[in-house]
Amino acid sequence: MNDFQHIEGKDKGKVTMFALSTCVWCKKTKKLLQELGVDYSYIDMDQLDEDIKEKYVGELKSWNPSCSYPTLVINNKDCIVGYEEEKIREALK
Repeated sequence: MNDFQHIEGKDKGKVTMFALSTCVWCKKTKKLLQELGVDYSYIDMDQLDEDIKEKYVGELKSWNPSCSYPTLVINNKDCIVGYEEEKIREALK
């Protein structure tokens, strides 16, 4: 997972986010995670070289076949697509 950026915080399990650097909803989700003080990793898919991006598109599709952003994966079992503040808060209590 060395292409992911890691943000230090409280351990709420493995929290991974697929994002776009230009996406308003992705920025809001990152801000919410930081407000919650959660330890998480994210990857801005639009900042990757094409060959590296291919590696992660398959993983993203396995969680969110429409490949929309943001896609938040929690503990490799729950997936929240879009900026769903209440769902995110609930999942990370």
